Amino acid sequence: MKSYIAILLITLSVLSCKKFLDVQPKDSVEDDQTITDKTSATTALRGVYRRLGADNYYGTLFQTFGYLPGDNIQWTGSQSVIQQFITHNISADNGNLQSVWSAIYATVNAANHVITKVPGVQDATFTTADRNQLIGEAYFIRALCYFDLARTWGNVPVTLTPTLSATDKSGIKNSTQAQVYAQVLRDLNSADSLLIPPAAQNPVRANQETVWALKARYYLYQNDWAQAITYASKVLSDVKYYALQKPYSAFFLPASTVATKESVFELSYSATYPNTHRNSWQPPANGGTRQWAPNDAFITLVNDATIGGNRNALVAKTSAGLWYGNLYYRSPATDPAYVIRIAEVYLIRAEAEAQQTLLPEALADLNLIRDRAGLLASTAVTQADILLAIENERRIEFGLEPHRWFDLVRTKRAEAVLGITNTNKYLFPIPANEITLSNGSLTQNP
Repeated sequence: MKSYIAILLITLSVLSCKKFLDVQPKDSVEDDQTITDKTSATTALRGVYRRLGADNYYGTLFQTFGYLPGDNIQWTGSQSVIQQFITHNISADNGNLQSVWSAIYATVNAANHVITKVPGVQDATFTTADRNQLIGEAYFIRALCYFDLARTWGNVPVTLTPTLSATDKSGIKNSTQAQVYAQVLRDLNSADSLLIPPAAQNPVRANQETVWALKARYYLYQNDWAQAITYASKVLSDVKYYALQKPYSAFFLPASTVATKESVFELSYSATYPNTHRNSWQPPANGGTRQWAPNDAFITLVNDATIGGNRNALVAKTSAGLWYGNLYYRSPATDPAYVIRIAEVYLIRAEAEAQQTLLPEALADLNLIRDRAGLLASTAVTQADILLAIENERRIEFGLEPHRWFDLVRTKRAEAVLGITNTNKYLFPIPANEITLSNGSLTQNP
């Protein structure tokens, strides 16, 4: 059924990855049986992670919302549903809008079950520390969901309790983008108070420092430079568990490489629960469909030794001369989904420092990223030049990750770079089905 917050009851399937997630999946469990003890609470949280990594969320489709509308990627197929994102003419009846909207709200609903029910679980083996960990992770994931909803659609409904029927959320109206972002911060603060720093290097589960990293990103989007610097610095000070990997490709090559110190937060996949992103990037010669690919401009930039440096590992070419993106390449498709990398945290701090006219500090952080890419230090001097250098560095560093479009919108650079003069296009239309099913409760974005 369609989603208008009438999200289907949580399906407790399992994301297969290190320890916590490395179990046999359950297909589904009735709601009155879902969270009754420590074991079922843990299983429920696995279900939240599974939702987060689903094909229509970070598994593939949501990520396309971050890079297709930018200027690095081309669509090689013929479906107008994809082309609309590249041409910035997205229709409200676009099927991908509905798929991603439903996937994110399904993840919210799964998190709501954990947040609401775990505090009341009666189980002598369920310690306060264990309980706080599960609830804190659910708060973090819900914060990430609403962060993604806010930057994509802006004015969306906020629901903080489990959906138990097809109508119990009917009548909920849009919140403003500012209100949605405020909920993000409340959830991050709740997660911050419940989670603790990592006791081991394990980026497939959220910890307190994962929360700090998302807070740094959140404050960057809010133009709160001082707080962005504070939280980025808190993460970067943990050199035991987080570090840039050299060369650039070391965080994803060879195929056995997963969960490195480069990742603050990544999602894990397995042969039985594959990452479908690989299929869309790899060419037919490698068993993929190459539905999207790096465009000529990005290929030129990333292969320029003075701009891309060793980040040219992001692209490859078939024997027939066909360029393709190579961040997702494993067979079977066990590639992680990279949600927050330590390189982003450095560049968040660099941008915030530049905005605060802390120019030497901004250059120092920027040059760490350039050095890892095998490049010389930046020659930028003025604040404007340094900010542009950071923007350009982010374009290459995260070329195949979901950042470019959101970066250009948040910095108000979409008009200058992409030629989009209609600011209404900076937010996507709410799916037409959601408007229809709301019976007048939801208002469409302009």
